Amino acid sequence: MSDFAIRKITLQIEEILHESGPIADPPPLRGAVYAICANPFAGRFEENLMPAMEALKPLALNLTDRLVAAMGGRDGIDAYGKGAIVGEAGESEHGAIWHVAGGYGMRERLGECRAIVPSAMKVGGLGATLDIPLGHLNAAYVRSRFDVITVACEDGPRAGEVLFALAMGRGGRVHSRMGGLEIDQVKGEDGLR
Repeated sequence: MSDFAIRKITLQIEEILHESGPIADPPPLRGAVYAICANPFAGRFEENLMPAMEALKPLALNLTDRLVAAMGGRDGIDAYGKGAIVGEAGESEHGAIWHVAGGYGMRERLGECRAIVPSAMKVGGLGATLDIPLGHLNAAYVRSRFDVITVACEDGPRAGEVLFALAMGRGGRVHSRMGGLEIDQVKGEDGLR
């Protein structure tokens, strides 16, 4: 992990009480955590990035533990997502190394998760925002869990840094009413339904 030295870690929790409708009880939660890390590949082309995915697994576990704790524990967390913003001296592939590590960390701690972990990666400068998509842990077709949480760091990522982020949700969009597969219909057999 020393190659990805951490400059700072930030946590955010959103409690959504309403969006013009009645107060939700209980209110859905969305949370995100990110680390601003040194990018050991910034400013140069590295042919083999695969070992970096393994090197980032401890960071993913650390961030997962922090986010689960901030959300009040594992119970009820039913959506997840991940993402990265690569500083301007890097390339999008430097964010893609988070695919395996970020997904691994959440699956390791959240237990059985059959659905793909939604993801977004991009290159951006100081203060760039990233909309991290959320999806249900076990059934990709649960429309009420199609959501996003936006992260941004006012002083990062710097040119030689990467922002690695994880996101989770408890409950769907407030006042969700777009139909589709409902939570009580989830079978969790194939990651889709």
